[in-house]
Amino acid sequence: SSRVVEIQSQMSERAVELLGLPEDRPCLLLDVGCGSGLSGDYISEEGHYWIGMDISPAMLDVAVEREVEGDLLLADVGHGIPFRPGMFDGCISISAVQWLCNADKKSHSPPKRLYRFFSTLYTALARGSRAVLQLYPENSEQLELITAQAMRAGFTGGMVVDYPNSAKAKKFFLCLFVGTSGTLPKGLGTECASEELHQAKFTNERTRFRNIKGKSVKKSRDWILEKKERRRRQGKEVRPDTKYTGRKRRPHF
Repeated sequence: SSRVVEIQSQMSERAVELLGLPEDRPCLLLDVGCGSGLSGDYISEEGHYWIGMDISPAMLDVAVEREVEGDLLLADVGHGIPFRPGMFDGCISISAVQWLCNADKKSHSPPKRLYRFFSTLYTALARGSRAVLQLYPENSEQLELITAQAMRAGFTGGMVVDYPNSAKAKKFFLCLFVGTSGTLPKGLGTECASEELHQAKFTNERTRFRNIKGKSVKKSRDWILEKKERRRRQGKEVRPDTKYTGRKRRPHF
């Protein structure tokens, strides 16, 4: 229906916007789960090139009939992204990645399929580029599973949530960085403070407290709080956090 097309187009625009592409040159983008090529139309309008992958021959037939400008590939992204290293300047995906959480066949392991997808996607993307994947997670466990596999594959970044307080307009965009830790873009309509907590949960914990050389900033307040939290999870006795936690003591004379 036209309403679905309209929502799809809006999400495509938002995903491309979140990619933060350079404005002075055309880019080559990968569209994962491209369907009939609606996102591709927007990418072409913006002067960029694209290759679309989809698992549905019927959807790709529609894309061919519509004479979309991108190249099309019939493939299951759970088997990996079959392109040469560093080929793409960015990747978008609209409403597709959550399907990798389903085990459609006995042989399917969702964590393995997600890891295969993310690790090969990481390789196919140019250093310094981004992947923006809009998805409809069924629950927070699914969100955690998807995010965890992306981080395992080497991505940094996390979830950008647009309109978190609206049941209808709320949208999840997994915004991933390749080889550089960018700043996570702000979600639309997130003027409230509660969303900050939600976003913080999906940051990449491996790189959170590292300085430039990649070492943990040892004995920093963050490092101490992280350690205490780990101990609590192990069920150990830990002193409560206060404003004095991690503060330097004055030197004694």
